[in-house]
Amino acid sequence: MNRLVLLVPLLASLALAEGPLAAPKLRTVPARAVTASTREAVTGQLGPSKLLPLGFEVGGRLAVSRAVKGDVVKAGQSLGNLDPEIINAQVAQGEAAVMAAEAGAALALDVAARNEKLKAEGSVSDLQFRQTDTQAKAAKAQVSQAQAGLAQARAGQKRHFLAAPFNATVVDAPDNTGGLLGPGTPVYVLMQLDPLVLKVTVPENVRQHLRSGLKVRVEAVGSGASSDDAVIKVVMPSADPQTRRVPLEITVPNTDGRFVANTLARVTIPLGEAKAAIVIPSTALGTTGGEHVFSVDDAGVIKRVKVNVMERANTTVTVQPEVLVTQVVDYPTSALVDGARVSR
Repeated sequence: MNRLVLLVPLLASLALAEGPLAAPKLRTVPARAVTASTREAVTGQLGPSKLLPLGFEVGGRLAVSRAVKGDVVKAGQSLGNLDPEIINAQVAQGEAAVMAAEAGAALALDVAARNEKLKAEGSVSDLQFRQTDTQAKAAKAQVSQAQAGLAQARAGQKRHFLAAPFNATVVDAPDNTGGLLGPGTPVYVLMQLDPLVLKVTVPENVRQHLRSGLKVRVEAVGSGASSDDAVIKVVMPSADPQTRRVPLEITVPNTDGRFVANTLARVTIPLGEAKAAIVIPSTALGTTGGEHVFSVDDAGVIKRVKVNVMERANTTVTVQPEVLVTQVVDYPTSALVDGARVSR
């Protein structure tokens, strides 16, 4: 007890000797004024605007391949063909059948025409006339049948040759020729890589701010490539049944190939009109008890200011403060209170 009595005066004397406690030192950073709107940033996968596994409609042996992986092809450009030897013979056979049928039909029609005149003169009975007329009609039908067979053979001949249906990049192609292929077996895979399509989902309350044709910013997650010319293509009228979020499709121009298909990208969607805001380091944003910053005036007095986060970047955050802020405390602690004085 005696020691405690002696210690209290000693501490008091030391405090008087050193003077009043110095104000704590804090690091402050300037708040950069900007004009910005509230934004919604979501991530999704970039995909080709068109994707088509392409094969022959008929089976056969691959004779020629004119495209390799990585080739850029135009619509209508030949990709390859099957061995046409057998189908060419079928076409020739069909042409011969048509010629024979046409010759037979011409003869039958000539006989029918002569018998019609003879019948009018009474030289041919009605039964004979009907027989020759029927034969002429049958010969005409044979011509039509032969022509149909030739058309089928020629259609099969065309299906031995494969062409690109649209401008695309070949992402898969056969390494060798000579193999047998079944009907419909994918031989080439084509992707249209300009433009790309970014598919994402957003919360339901964001949908009211969206419309087709709205320009948005898209940034690749891996490479950092970006574009401010991406456009919302489709706002789906129904939400995803699993997540209850609204799907979007965004057209991303890719003329220079800066984006890579089937990679992740982030889209930043503006919500509403632009407002006055500030940009601060992410480390200056406090979250305990609601998002806020601590401002510091010229006299070193700090003030807790509520903010609304508008956009988050890698190292910075754009916020809308409830009052004008020019300097903020970096790395704020829970010990800071309104009205405290700090030294910088």
